[in-house]
Amino acid sequence: MLTLLIRFALRNTLRHRLRSLLTLAGIIVAILAFGLLQTVISAWYAGVDAAAANRLITRNAISLTFSMPLAYAERIRAQPGVEAVSWANWFGGVYIDESNFFPQFAVDANSYFDLYPEFIISPDELAAFQRERRGVIVGAKLAKRFGWQVGDTVPLRGTIYTGNWEFVISGIYQGRDASTDENQFFLHWDYLNEAVKARAPAWANQIGVFVIRFAPGESAAGVSQRVDLEFRNSLAETLTETEKAFQMSFVAMTGAIVKAIQIVSYVVILIIMAVMANTMAMAARERSSEYATLKALGFPPATVGWLVLAESLALALAGGGLGILLTPPLAGVIGSKLDNFFPVFQVATSTVEQQVLAALVIGLSAAILPAARAMHIRIVDGLRAIT
Repeated sequence: MLTLLIRFALRNTLRHRLRSLLTLAGIIVAILAFGLLQTVISAWYAGVDAAAANRLITRNAISLTFSMPLAYAERIRAQPGVEAVSWANWFGGVYIDESNFFPQFAVDANSYFDLYPEFIISPDELAAFQRERRGVIVGAKLAKRFGWQVGDTVPLRGTIYTGNWEFVISGIYQGRDASTDENQFFLHWDYLNEAVKARAPAWANQIGVFVIRFAPGESAAGVSQRVDLEFRNSLAETLTETEKAFQMSFVAMTGAIVKAIQIVSYVVILIIMAVMANTMAMAARERSSEYATLKALGFPPATVGWLVLAESLALALAGGGLGILLTPPLAGVIGSKLDNFFPVFQVATSTVEQQVLAALVIGLSAAILPAARAMHIRIVDGLRAIT
């Protein structure tokens, strides 16, 4: 019976080829658009998803734009449960022109990369970076984007830290995981601090964020509370939170945009669902005499309903399958063009699962009413339609 249903469904699907092809094309476009929009949302949350569970970020309690003294590092390190501490400042330089944006951080060369095992750097390149005051470590995608190689000189025009700066690429890091951001640029905090001391001594020895790794068995909440209590009522009170919460605060700033994209992705599915329902309604109406004949021959109403459902699912799953197959290559093309906005732009497994579910929902919902009408059609009314 199942084989028979499948054969009939395939034959019925191809009976009106133009209508079927147009509907199929619509489903492909809808599932493809849905997958790409969901990939954009995933890319927006890539930093949140990649955050380590054992890392905390300490910043000024007022805002990220306010700094903290370097002396806080030793006091943080002395807190129970703290295993390692490092620090970073946002640099904000311009490479050639403003369109070439990429994240730039001045970091402590001796401690920062120990806290980020997801950045894979060869020991020789890391040692070269630690020796060279003007040295930088850059991500593999960033290096590929601009054609940089180890030993190249990279000029940046300072914005926060004004002036013309020149850096030498000491190493290129690879991401341990697909979700690791390979578009970052790391320079020496000491080198930056020396320049600040010479130009504006009052602004020297200031830190943007401290990065903390807490010991196994310790709770993030407990360590965060102890760190913040240490600096309560000081001139620069602190706010310590998990790395995930820290990243989430940036996503929250654009929460309305993410919500809008999510709504649009579901609207696309609803539209194609309506188109598919109209297609199946037309097909079922045209075949009312055939369904009546089947019932006259003794086939139960359920079999007639299953025929309509099988045809709808065959069309929806064929379009959905092609849309799913086209999503990764197209996402790769789009991701290569948006590297500076979305460092990680890959189709997640959850996105594919949602696409499959969407195709099933389209097929099932489009067949409900036509199948019900076909099951309840009276034999005499159906046979009357035969000309």
